[in-house]
Amino acid sequence: MIFAFGSGLLSIFFALLFYRFVNNKKCGDEKMVEFSKAIQEGSMSYLCRLYRVLVLIASLIGILIFFSLGWQTAAAYLFGCLCSAVAGYFGMFVATRANAKVAWAARQGIGEAFPVGFYSGAVMGLSVVGLALIGMSLVYFIFKDPKVVLGFSFGASLLALLAKAGGGIYTKTADISADLVGKMEENLAEDDPRNPGVIADNVGDNVGDVAGMGADIFDSYIASAVAVMILGFELYHSQIEFVVYPLVLGGVGIIASLLGMIFVRISGNDPKRGLNQGTVATTVIFSFLALLSAIFLGIKPVLGVFLPTLAGLLAGIIIGFTSDRFTDIDRPAVQNTAHAAKTGPAVLILEGFSYGLFSIVPSILGICLALVTAWFTAEYFGIAGTYGVSVAAMGLLSITGMIVSADAYGPIVDNAKGCAQAAKESKETIAVCDRLDAAGNTAKAITKGFTIGAAALTVLALFSAYVQITGVAILDLRNPGVVVGLFLGAMMPPLFSAMLILSVSKNAKVMVIEIRRQFREIPGILEGKVKPDSNKCVDIASKGALKSLIVPGSLSVLVPLFVGFVLGPNSLGGFLAGSIVTGIIFAIFMVNSGGLWDNAKKFIEDGAFGGKGSEAHKAAIVGDTVGDPFKDTAGPSINTLITVMSLTATVFGSLIAKYAIFRL
Repeated sequence: MIFAFGSGLLSIFFALLFYRFVNNKKCGDEKMVEFSKAIQEGSMSYLCRLYRVLVLIASLIGILIFFSLGWQTAAAYLFGCLCSAVAGYFGMFVATRANAKVAWAARQGIGEAFPVGFYSGAVMGLSVVGLALIGMSLVYFIFKDPKVVLGFSFGASLLALLAKAGGGIYTKTADISADLVGKMEENLAEDDPRNPGVIADNVGDNVGDVAGMGADIFDSYIASAVAVMILGFELYHSQIEFVVYPLVLGGVGIIASLLGMIFVRISGNDPKRGLNQGTVATTVIFSFLALLSAIFLGIKPVLGVFLPTLAGLLAGIIIGFTSDRFTDIDRPAVQNTAHAAKTGPAVLILEGFSYGLFSIVPSILGICLALVTAWFTAEYFGIAGTYGVSVAAMGLLSITGMIVSADAYGPIVDNAKGCAQAAKESKETIAVCDRLDAAGNTAKAITKGFTIGAAALTVLALFSAYVQITGVAILDLRNPGVVVGLFLGAMMPPLFSAMLILSVSKNAKVMVIEIRRQFREIPGILEGKVKPDSNKCVDIASKGALKSLIVPGSLSVLVPLFVGFVLGPNSLGGFLAGSIVTGIIFAIFMVNSGGLWDNAKKFIEDGAFGGKGSEAHKAAIVGDTVGDPFKDTAGPSINTLITVMSLTATVFGSLIAKYAIFRL
């Protein structure tokens, strides 16, 4: 416990150290600072609005938990909400101040700019794992009950779902609107400061990919650890090492991430290689430390938990590199899709759609391989198979510090390009920012693949915990209640996706009209003589996102409670199984196809097939517009949806087992 808590403090210490390093860098000239400050103000304004809404929702659910499960679980739940909010706020605070610093450093070349971008992202990565480990350790130390720690996880997950869904709606509302009017109608470059939607677009990168993604992985990290703790407690009552093992894994994961960051170095002109070096080094170091930690704790047999841990890491590698293969700008899938743009948007969309479906196959095979390996290696050495699967999830998520650092790097360098263009920097400086941004896009795609794999193993671990708590022995498909639950669960991810994408579409219509109005009614914008009213677009995106997230967020809690208390624990078990299967498939498809369309557009913008302004480019913009809400709104939010529904079922599982009405 001391080691886990101390590792969390160490992570926060280095996060502050990296923040100091970034903060000491120069911010650039007046125009660059002005552009960056507009992003800061818009981001913090939205986050404050979001947290006001979340305080209300969290309080209502906290009251429900207080009266149904007791004050301990309610207190842990609220503490989880608070830690998730703090991690998101701190990461975005740094990210929105680092963009101009990266842009200014880009004047000196990619070797100067890359460390500023990466260590800015590392502040977020280390804050996430540090706060998660400190929070779990404190709650378990105080209450000595993993089921109370489950309340902490539930709070973190619910807040993450709302933050990710809201941020996703916001960012794609602005991105689509700015592209459709600025690029398609006015032939403006991306991030051109004359476009009224550009500031909102850059704000969206932060609220969606920094605060939102950070909260997303924060919740999966905690949920996987709690699932292992509960199973360890239920299966091995007198052997405390099986309960605290995930906390120790989290601690060694932090140490491995910090050591892995030493290997993140720019090599030639390829920042992607530097990011990959850090991830590979972290994985190798973590594997060695995980073995030592199992030996140190006295877990016997050691291989019964160590091999499942490696199986989880293997799944993460497979899914991450699958995302890279289907979304990297230098890979055939992206280039073939870009070539299809020469025939128009219809064929381009069909080709990207097909590659997105293909990308499901290796990812699902990787998850299945990890699941089977974890189960049978654990069973072979005398450890429960369900515990082995849960450990695999924690093994995958233990290197979260490095993974989130690479992910947060993406939107930071993306915003840096906007700062450079606003300041009218040289072509060489903007080219450096472009190179950093291309690596960031790939890093974000790999991270999204990582979070999908993590969510898959996490919800399987939570499903095992649900079975232990409720006593559901087997899901019999001859039971109509189980089948009904299965279909209801399978329905939720597509329903949730439809609601989020329709919200983006609805809000984008309003913003497109506003951007067109400004170009038409405010003379001098296109000539650069008059500044656009960016605040109006920020306000449209903020209000639209906050209104749109309440209903889908509420359904994630209310529907599993309805199925459980009305139809019974068996039906709820079927519900969870159905949601896991369709949720993982939808998430993989949406994230990879969306990333593919995005990079196909960038490939053309780099000069292929006529370059910017060509017919192929216009077709690729349409494809990117379709893919944006896939990869940044619905796809990543599904991970958190299935985690929240699984946690809801597990948190209220004991009450459902007692008070269900029909028990089908």
